[in-house]
Amino acid sequence: MSGDEAAKADYRATVFLPETDLPMRAGLPQKEPQWLAQWEQQSLYQNLRTDGRGRPRFILHDGPPYANGDIHIGHAMNKILKDVIIRSQQMTGHDAPYVPGWDCHGLPIEWKIEEAYRKKGRNKDEVEPIEFRKECRAFAADWIDRQREQFKRLGILGDWDHPYTTMAYESEAKIVEELLKFATSGALYRGSKPVMWSPVEKTALAEAEVEYHDHSSTQIDVAFPVIFSDQPLLKDASIIIWTTTPWTIPANRAICFGPEIDYVLVEVESLSKGALLARGARFVVAEALLPAVLDRAKITGHQCLGRMTGADLAGTLCAHPWRGQGYDFDVPLLPGEHVTVEAGTGFVHTAPSHGEDDFIIGQRHGLETPMTVADDGRYYDHMPLVAGDHVYKVGDKICALLTDVGCLLASSNFIHSYPHSWRSKAPLIFRNTPQWFISMEKNGLREKALAGIEDVRWIPARGKNRIRGMVADRPDWVISRQRAWGVPITVFVKPESGEILQDARVNEQIVAAVRAEGADAWFAGDPKRFLGPDHQPDDWDAVTDILDVWFDSGCTHAFVLESRDDLDWPASLYLEGSDQHRGWFQSSLMESCGTRGRPPYEAVLTHGFTLDADGRKMSKSAGTGLSPQDIVNEYGADILRLWVMSTDYFDDVRIGKEIIKGQVDAYRKIRNTLRYLLGNLAGFEEAERLPYDQMPPLERWVLHRTEALDRLVREKINDFDFNPCFQALYQFCILDLSAFYFDVRKDVLYCDQKDSIRRRAARTMLDLLFYRLTSWFAPILVFTAEEVWQARFGAEAMSVHRQQFPETPAHWRNDALAEQWSAVRAVRRVLTGALEVARREKQIGSSLQAAPILHVADETLYQALQDVDLAEICITSSVEIIAGEGPADAFRLDDVAGVSVEMAMASGEKCQRCWVVSKEVGSQSGAPDLCTRCAKAVTSMDEGSLSGQNGPGRDQG
Repeated sequence: MSGDEAAKADYRATVFLPETDLPMRAGLPQKEPQWLAQWEQQSLYQNLRTDGRGRPRFILHDGPPYANGDIHIGHAMNKILKDVIIRSQQMTGHDAPYVPGWDCHGLPIEWKIEEAYRKKGRNKDEVEPIEFRKECRAFAADWIDRQREQFKRLGILGDWDHPYTTMAYESEAKIVEELLKFATSGALYRGSKPVMWSPVEKTALAEAEVEYHDHSSTQIDVAFPVIFSDQPLLKDASIIIWTTTPWTIPANRAICFGPEIDYVLVEVESLSKGALLARGARFVVAEALLPAVLDRAKITGHQCLGRMTGADLAGTLCAHPWRGQGYDFDVPLLPGEHVTVEAGTGFVHTAPSHGEDDFIIGQRHGLETPMTVADDGRYYDHMPLVAGDHVYKVGDKICALLTDVGCLLASSNFIHSYPHSWRSKAPLIFRNTPQWFISMEKNGLREKALAGIEDVRWIPARGKNRIRGMVADRPDWVISRQRAWGVPITVFVKPESGEILQDARVNEQIVAAVRAEGADAWFAGDPKRFLGPDHQPDDWDAVTDILDVWFDSGCTHAFVLESRDDLDWPASLYLEGSDQHRGWFQSSLMESCGTRGRPPYEAVLTHGFTLDADGRKMSKSAGTGLSPQDIVNEYGADILRLWVMSTDYFDDVRIGKEIIKGQVDAYRKIRNTLRYLLGNLAGFEEAERLPYDQMPPLERWVLHRTEALDRLVREKINDFDFNPCFQALYQFCILDLSAFYFDVRKDVLYCDQKDSIRRRAARTMLDLLFYRLTSWFAPILVFTAEEVWQARFGAEAMSVHRQQFPETPAHWRNDALAEQWSAVRAVRRVLTGALEVARREKQIGSSLQAAPILHVADETLYQALQDVDLAEICITSSVEIIAGEGPADAFRLDDVAGVSVEMAMASGEKCQRCWVVSKEVGSQSGAPDLCTRCAKAVTSMDEGSLSGQNGPGRDQG
């Protein structure tokens, strides 16, 4: 070959460039629906059940979302996390079915139907209950269908054709059956006690339906005149109470004091303008709170007449401020453990009809618990002075009535945290009303629940203390609601005594009817048809209240886990947001412990709430909402799934457009890693595979990192903690592979002889990485993993989701090798840093033009580098290693001690195939512009082999 011919030689066809059909651009929004259709056509979920036969089961029981609107970002995070857990359990040796479910009864749906009625000028109360319930059922069914498609679009795999719903006839029958177990055991009772009540919605609310917001109330200080006391000092004195609920004054029946609190009796000597008291007035308050009381009452001068402890006040009686106007009962002073000196006066106004502590005190001391307020928030007609007034609007009137009798010391606005309905957002009241309860003490329910909590694995661990505190302190379970859409409380009671009918035959008939006709059976016709010949209809009343929806969902373990052959009881895992410690987790715990003596779950995982990018609560009206549908339509579901795994979801997480763009960038890097694997595995054959003991040190180091990752992935799957798992995988792809191993081995893969040991080792390594990375990412990037899998094995290949995580040999672990290569990589950072400086200063263009001189002062490090080809590792033409400190002006990095670099230029000619500068170039006969390696590689190729080696271009590397 002449010099001119050599200059024109084109070796591109001799380079093993990557070949893959996987495009760089993912096009997820367009492609993902195609994968969904393919999985459905292939019956992927059913095939997974077949694959899992005989394996240990992992059962994640789905907490039912509510069927009344489009899914939001919190729904998406919850369902994606469940899906990742289930898929990872399936791929690590379990049979992990997933049965989705929906909560269908309750007020939000009922409200939607009422709203439609109002628009048409119809009154709900004029509609037949069965007709109304049918409309509620149809509304829920429509939203189930819509939400089902939205969840499926996220890549959530499950038995979508056979979900569970709380409104299915079989479900309603099971709910009734579970309720009747409590009735039969004596734990169900009807009582009159204060419950959280919504005057707007006209129903009792469970704790889980309550949220707290700042609320402006009127705070008042009120004098209750003493009419009897063993303390002579109290003659003509008053006891001062403070309250932020003036509307409860008509229900006052006692005043509580703290037995250990120090109190003081004072007499007013001077007042500022606007004061309501008169000079000479005498009253008692806690000594620690006296300054605050004096300030609120505008008292500028006073005299202390005496001191006493709370215990000295026992037996004291006061008059209600409106004595003589229909409130002619005595108001006793009673000891109360709940009384503090944090705020107020040190005395607690006690209205047993309107507070939990008040009710307990009333029961302990035999106080009246009057019926004062109707379901709409208005006082009953029998209430003197305030009859017909609404509690939300009566504040000014209460103050005026107290002022008229000289008993109001002060009033002002007070901002405080106050309970609101999570649906109507309206403030709530505690209201005494007949309700149905499940006793926490009868049959030891509280003790069973507390014991059960100890046996459950709580993730994170702090969840245990949270739910334990709630269960330890919670009152009896209010399970009744005064609404129309739900499962009725299917019991009969005697009108006079309230005794519940206990008849197994009657109960069986009720359950059978509900199973056949749905819960409408209780309302269709006369419920007394269930009584049969043994009971006179006139002796029994059918209860018309419906069950709290938390009781419905608390029973799902019974009609889902126990009833389906593909599931087991108890569940392996319950997983919901942290608010469910007072919601579904707790109602399920209560129901199961009350009927089965133990929790229905072995482990409980809680995640945080989704916030906007600034840490604020998501709000569509404020423009901070971000819907999963919008993200999926613009970027694809895999991006949303990646976001979930990138968060520390045990705490509240943030999401916004810029955050999502960050996930797009992370996805691109992961996709490029997988694409590199595919491109450089083209045509890989089993004959190429090298055993471990023939692998070069670099490959054995990658195998060591792979083994460590495998252990981490499996450990975190067991902990349900995917954030550190994903972060480790991501860093492995970006730093260990793309920025190091791929970069180093690119030259070998492209330019070595096809069957060289180094190239075979690299291709073997890529193959091992391919199986692991696609499997590890499959539960997260469900669509991309399938696309990558089929890009290698074809569309007819068995889905990647039916694979198991490859077993990784323990002998891949090599801590000594890892330590050596940690040092090598540190040295490489110094070398590449020096190369960057040389490139920036125009000393070199390509790193292959350099032949740096490396000075190593540390003897151990120097020895560690002797069997390492640093030129290959640093992608230079050569590297000279010299023991000892380098020149003062040599390049150094502060965090790599004892290593410095002098830059030198490589000598020789540039190989026209691999671009290495070497004195070997031209040494091989017939190859004047090639190095020895490239000359041998080209010589080994025949014309037939060249035709198949053209790739899409060197930039693919």
